[in-house]
Amino acid sequence: MPIPTVDAIADAALASRLAAAIDAKTKPPGSLGMLEDLALQLGLIQRTVQPRIDRPAMLVFAADHGIVAENVSPYPQSVTAQMVANFLGGGAAINVFARQNGCALQVVDAGVNHQFGALAGLTDRKVAPGTRNFAREPAMSAAQCETALAHGQALADALPGNLLALGEMGIGNTTSAAALMHKLTGLPLADCVGAGTGLDADGVRRKAAVIEAAVALHRDVTAPLDVLATFGGLEIAMMAGAMLKAAERRMVLLVDGFIVSSALLVAARLQPAVLDYCVFAHCSGEHGHAQLLRHLRGRPLLQLGMRLGEGSGAALALPLVRAAAGFLCEMSTFESAAVSNRAARA
Repeated sequence: MPIPTVDAIADAALASRLAAAIDAKTKPPGSLGMLEDLALQLGLIQRTVQPRIDRPAMLVFAADHGIVAENVSPYPQSVTAQMVANFLGGGAAINVFARQNGCALQVVDAGVNHQFGALAGLTDRKVAPGTRNFAREPAMSAAQCETALAHGQALADALPGNLLALGEMGIGNTTSAAALMHKLTGLPLADCVGAGTGLDADGVRRKAAVIEAAVALHRDVTAPLDVLATFGGLEIAMMAGAMLKAAERRMVLLVDGFIVSSALLVAARLQPAVLDYCVFAHCSGEHGHAQLLRHLRGRPLLQLGMRLGEGSGAALALPLVRAAAGFLCEMSTFESAAVSNRAARA
């Protein structure tokens, strides 16, 4: 499946109409802050002065990582499968937040090292039972990486609505995300590596040393897809594919935390205009995410110190996205409400 072509959303004439519509609402100019910028972005994405959020969907991709053999996580790999079962039982944070905020939730087995069988609510797109240990060899073959990207595209293409939020689960995936960030941005490794699911200071240093040695081993890998195959995860590759297809369809992309942002980093290297479609839900408490957001020119809607993953931050930010579209479509104008606007300057 070819990489989707993503068009930029820039449209000077429409942007001018949207700005005028926003300023005509019964409020001082700029008084809704980032919601005004978000309303303009939604209008440009949807090519209308009356944007709406229709049937938002959350795809949560789960996969295991061979790099856990290097003792980079305080949790055993089996937790990935256990958390998938928790998702399917409706008991995880993402289940609660998605229910509360009216977001359809789909759980995808991208590559969990467990045979679930046919389970209600689980979409089976398992490419392999986890990646290989990238400290020793590439995490994925080129064919596995391409298959994961294609699965992500197909899942996004099948969605009925116009907003896609993304989440993930995979013990060891902050190690993959940090390696991708370091390789694709050139930022110092110390700016990319954090505690993940709760490493202490010695654990973070060990994790950084593992990544440093792996980067040296694969020093000649530079092309974005090769970097993804070498250091990434199957869930990260599927998210990158889903983002690209959703943006091609002019859907809004609601971006969660560190892992999802690492997938976006790959997608943006392939199609830079994908960033035009991104609403950044929050700044994760995971070390590295703030730097990655700056690199992606992303302004997060929320800053709650969260670092759970699962798409939890994206689900919590969804009401703000709805509010941005809502005020533009439903709020009175000065003229319609017979409210005096500010006096024109002489």
